[in-house]
Amino acid sequence: MTQSLEDYIEAIYVLAQSKSGAYVHDVAGRLKVKMPSVVKAIRELKDLGLVTQEPYEAIVLTRKGTKVAKMILERHLLLCAFLRKLGVSEEIADQDACRMEHVLSAETIDQIRLFTEGKPK
Repeated sequence: MTQSLEDYIEAIYVLAQSKSGAYVHDVAGRLKVKMPSVVKAIRELKDLGLVTQEPYEAIVLTRKGTKVAKMILERHLLLCAFLRKLGVSEEIADQDACRMEHVLSAETIDQIRLFTEGKPK
């Protein structure tokens, strides 16, 4: 899955948790993209079996999509916490975590988790 699609699925998950559902216009606003870009991404996420959506209805994560979205969000929150612990401002930590969450290995993420929890290897 591309970094862009990971951003979309994370946004859908967060929006679905915070309101009555994730709609195309909400995702576009959150990610600061145009609605046709969201429609294209939703089509790709459907092809991957991660979301379902009927015309003019909310985007719904499948069980598989929810699992993927939770993992991505957990990585993001962990990286934000780690960067904040280093003294990075909240805004910059959020921006950097968004980039880092896509490229760090599972091993690195696990070690950051242990470090952040005060249990380094």
